Amino acid sequence: MSAQPFLPFALPDIGDDEIAEVVDTLKSGWITTGPKAKRFEQAFAEFLGDPEIECIAVNSATAGLHLALEAIGIGPGDEVITTTHTFTATAEVVRYLGADVKLVDIDPATLNIDIAAIEAAITPRTKAILPVHYAGLAVDMLAILDIARRHGLRVIEDAAHALPTTLEKELIGTLGSDATVFSFYANKTMTTGEGGMLVTRNAELAKRARVMRLHGMSRDAFDRFTAKVPSWYYEIVAPGFKYNLTDIAAALGLHQLKRLPSFQRRREQIAARFNEAFADLPLLPPPLAIEGDTHAWHLYVVRLADDVPITRDAFIEGMYAAGIGCSVHYVPLHLHPYWRDHYGLTPEQFPQSQKAFERMLSLPLYTAMSDADVERVISAVRGLLA
Repeated sequence: MSAQPFLPFALPDIGDDEIAEVVDTLKSGWITTGPKAKRFEQAFAEFLGDPEIECIAVNSATAGLHLALEAIGIGPGDEVITTTHTFTATAEVVRYLGADVKLVDIDPATLNIDIAAIEAAITPRTKAILPVHYAGLAVDMLAILDIARRHGLRVIEDAAHALPTTLEKELIGTLGSDATVFSFYANKTMTTGEGGMLVTRNAELAKRARVMRLHGMSRDAFDRFTAKVPSWYYEIVAPGFKYNLTDIAAALGLHQLKRLPSFQRRREQIAARFNEAFADLPLLPPPLAIEGDTHAWHLYVVRLADDVPITRDAFIEGMYAAGIGCSVHYVPLHLHPYWRDHYGLTPEQFPQSQKAFERMLSLPLYTAMSDADVERVISAVRGLLA
């Protein structure tokens, strides 16, 4: 093991302003969903820059995806198409609603969902497409929205990796889908610890999501408890969920959002340094954004070349021995017992995802990394492959 301190795969970048805002929240007497959660929603809408977009803060991106699918009426007998190459949350929310998941392969050039495979997977039961912007690179939403229009399907974007990703210079979250869901988990491009944001231009979808976010209540708990006149009465209009974001979490989000542009620049800088340093190595580098667009660089995913005389697992062990954490994104859904057995899936059905998985790993990339940390990662990779 390296004599140097262990360099983790990911680490949040929390500053003094975030800490002060959390302390202010704790002293305020209001720590659950309240004024700061509302401010965070408003700030996020302003960041997206479209006055028609409504933002609903939730306690995870998983919650946001569930709310969005529920709001568009997904239920038993329906099918939702998504990629096998994602975290299980993308697909599990479909099963929450009693609907079926139709998994399809990825495009090896982008590691995003294969557009042609989407169209081939559509059946009379298909009701929605759930694309994932993998690693922070925009999926071809224009093509997906065209498929959806032609087949009368809804589109919910899993943008857990994609803040602030752009497509044709437009931010993900402002395109023509029914809803987009972002994640603020601890390792994302900005964080609230746990949390997410559902964004939509559809007023009815937003209204339903707000009601279902907090137990199906007809009135917001914050409004009831802060009103200046008696307002204790509420009605349960649906069997909702417990998906609200706390003010403590929102306090982090308010300042993380302000820092997001500088976060993205630093991530891009690190990715560019990696690309330069690894150019002569037997690695397939991460796919790049189209010229003029922004890659969020949530992940830096490389694939070992076919003729490299070291396995992916041995490579990760070698990095760990050098004191550097790595990860794999992801073990595809078709390999997990639940999805494999429930739908009778095999690796042969998803050759591109399977091949990518066997050769891929994610290197550390986060804004709290120093230049020395970046060079240390480079040195370790080159030591294993050069």
